[in-house]
Amino acid sequence: MNEPKISIGFIGFGLIGGSIAKGLRRQHFPARILAYARGREALEQAKEDGVIDEILDGAEDERLSACDYIFLCTPVAYAIQYMEGLILLLKEGCIVTDVGSTKAEIHQAAERLGLSRCFIGGHPMAGSEKSGYAHSTDHLLENAYYVLTPASHVHEAQVEALRGLVLALGAIPLVLDCEHHDYVVAAISHLPHIIASSLVNLVRDCDDKEHTMKNVAAGGFKDITRIASSSPVMWQQICLTNASHIGEVLSAYIDSLNRALTAVRDGDSESLYRLFDEARNFRDSIPDTSAGPLKKDYAIYCDIVDESGAIATIATILASHQINIRNIGIIHNREFEEGVLKVEFYDQESADQAADWLTRFQYRLYKR
Repeated sequence: MNEPKISIGFIGFGLIGGSIAKGLRRQHFPARILAYARGREALEQAKEDGVIDEILDGAEDERLSACDYIFLCTPVAYAIQYMEGLILLLKEGCIVTDVGSTKAEIHQAAERLGLSRCFIGGHPMAGSEKSGYAHSTDHLLENAYYVLTPASHVHEAQVEALRGLVLALGAIPLVLDCEHHDYVVAAISHLPHIIASSLVNLVRDCDDKEHTMKNVAAGGFKDITRIASSSPVMWQQICLTNASHIGEVLSAYIDSLNRALTAVRDGDSESLYRLFDEARNFRDSIPDTSAGPLKKDYAIYCDIVDESGAIATIATILASHQINIRNIGIIHNREFEEGVLKVEFYDQESADQAADWLTRFQYRLYKR
């Protein structure tokens, strides 16, 4: 067999780095993959899995000088430090990219270090509240937007080359200016994490000694606060590296909350209706085709009788038709008249097949 024509190096190999490498392997992308991470155990597992070819001894391993692409899959502050060590290793034409959620700071570093001809910022807008190589998958980036932010002197051919790699992963490349990217993600990714974490802490602080709020929290509350389970270190760093844009949208959000507070206190029915109606209309207009910042929840909601073996019966129906279940459990919230069974799957096709079969067996399904 011919040797792979492309060498790809990874510095940092957790959820995103592992998923990129696994995605390339799944698509039989012709590449020799090398990786370094501070924890060697994950690298040993990745090599055993056939995901990587070689384990690097450090972030300045001379084998990186043969790489056509180098992915910095670490928090921004660490990525900048690693960039400084790469300057003398990069071969002509090598593309250096990262996977961080903020771009302006690392672009400033690339300009300062003289890497403006080879650095293309990257932000795969998919992920999970879980972290680490153990949670990486070969399909995490499928149908997710993957933002590319080329530095000032990067040649168009290099951008096209990285776009091709992104397309090979099944992701959707989108080229943006780094500052515009940071403003966009401040609103649609960073602010929601702050809101979710603040809401969880609010419920904790307002709860009674019997933990009534905590005990009945389910359904909608757990859905909208799921991202509060993400890494606190990662989100601390994100806020510090995108402070100005987050501050701007957070201030606007506080203003909107104050308007909602006024409407509630004044009993302003028209303003309250407009709040919920406009939000519903805009929310319903958002396309459901991208994986988004967090992995999509492929689930169905099924009415179920309260009797022994009811859940087992549904599980048996799905298993008999080779439909794999990711998770299953009863939820209670105001969207439904009573508790319903939430069944989660690994992909939309499985969810659709499950809905079809359960409908045939006369089960009542709910839409969300």
